[in-house]
Amino acid sequence: MAEYSILQVPVRGIFRSLSMGVKLILICFLALFMTIPSFFVEGLVRERTNRAKEVANEIGNGVGGSQTFLGPTLAIPYTAPGSLPSAPLERGTYFVFPADGNAAIKTATEERHRSLFRVPVFQADLVFDANFDLTGVPAALPKDGTLHWDGAEILVGVSDPRGALADAVLTSDAGTVTLTPAKTIDSVVMGEQKEQQKLSLIGAQAGEQAKPGSKFHVKSVLRFSGANRIAVLAYGKTTHLTAQGDWRTPGFDGGIPPVTRNLTEQGYTAAWSVPFIARNVRSEGAGNILASLDTTSLGISFVEVADPYQSVDRSLKYALLFLGMVFLSYFVFEATTRKSVHPAQYVLVGIAQLIFYLLLLSFAERIGFNYGFLIAGAATVGLLSINAAWIFESRLQGVRALAIFSLLYTMIYLLLTLEDNALLVGSVASFLVVAAAMYFTRTIDWSGSVSGASGPVPVNQEGTR
Repeated sequence: MAEYSILQVPVRGIFRSLSMGVKLILICFLALFMTIPSFFVEGLVRERTNRAKEVANEIGNGVGGSQTFLGPTLAIPYTAPGSLPSAPLERGTYFVFPADGNAAIKTATEERHRSLFRVPVFQADLVFDANFDLTGVPAALPKDGTLHWDGAEILVGVSDPRGALADAVLTSDAGTVTLTPAKTIDSVVMGEQKEQQKLSLIGAQAGEQAKPGSKFHVKSVLRFSGANRIAVLAYGKTTHLTAQGDWRTPGFDGGIPPVTRNLTEQGYTAAWSVPFIARNVRSEGAGNILASLDTTSLGISFVEVADPYQSVDRSLKYALLFLGMVFLSYFVFEATTRKSVHPAQYVLVGIAQLIFYLLLLSFAERIGFNYGFLIAGAATVGLLSINAAWIFESRLQGVRALAIFSLLYTMIYLLLTLEDNALLVGSVASFLVVAAAMYFTRTIDWSGSVSGASGPVPVNQEGTR
């Protein structure tokens, strides 16, 4: 027992002899130190996010994944002399886009589950109309090139043919035919180096209707499944697209935004109108002209309003701010009650806040972010308030802590939900917290020791102080 007293009393004396100002600085450094474990929590969130993406890819690959479609495009094989007299003929494909392209998409969606992860999959009915005007064709053929009109095909593109739910058909004045793998060119690579996407091409012979100076109309009907996203390339010189579906929270992305959109509890409707000048791709040409359409994607993403992993990750960005606020609140309680709090107790408070993020992640995966935050926040606020009542030996301080920490966690929630006003809310709230701390500590002697702020020093068994 003697050794215990010799070891313990000096340590306690060190912390009790610190001035209030020095202890505040120590608490600030302690808050910084306690943010280190938050990086491990952030790593766990990243791991769960990657796992969710893996599951989404696994489920998506089974139904076709993110689908991108190209409407009817005329492809004509050509030959041209080589660059040298002895070189063989250069062979290629000359593409002609329709003068007007009108497309319509109708999607029906459902969520597929695997373990805790959910993936939105869709079935889409697509109708592509195309009006071709071959007056002036060819206008961009390589020098001395020759078009072989007898081999002309009308092509339709899709990023993953495995998602086909029915045969794709093409209707024209010559009748209705089923589309098969294209003969002139089987695929084209879209996108940049890091995000390349292969577009598979299916087609049918154009027949007698495709000849110099002719005008004709075709319509293609497709039914495909996919996951997460569907997009249509602006395949006409002028392209119009209408889309409707039952997903309530779609995201409209791609190179060109819709001109109108409407979201209701029953689903969404949207419309795009892309004039030739906005498309910024020639009306005909050879080479990689199809790949140039990648920037004209008209996309619809089936997304959740609040991704739990994204929301938890955003909440971790404010870890230091709220560790500091909670520590500052405890320090104000300490200063105003003249009750010394050991740094180890601040560490336990910090650990409780870090566990809040683990609770938030685990509950958000199962019941959504909003309800997960309610449960994790209520548990953490309750624990911190009860702990304050224990430390300061006062129910009144526990009630005060409950009110203050409830406000703090409400502010956290507002920062995560009011994205556009997060900076404003966080800045104003931080200012008010610091102002309140200044007010409640205005009478403190910052150079005075913590022991002095805690009342008289206890008398030991020998009667000395």
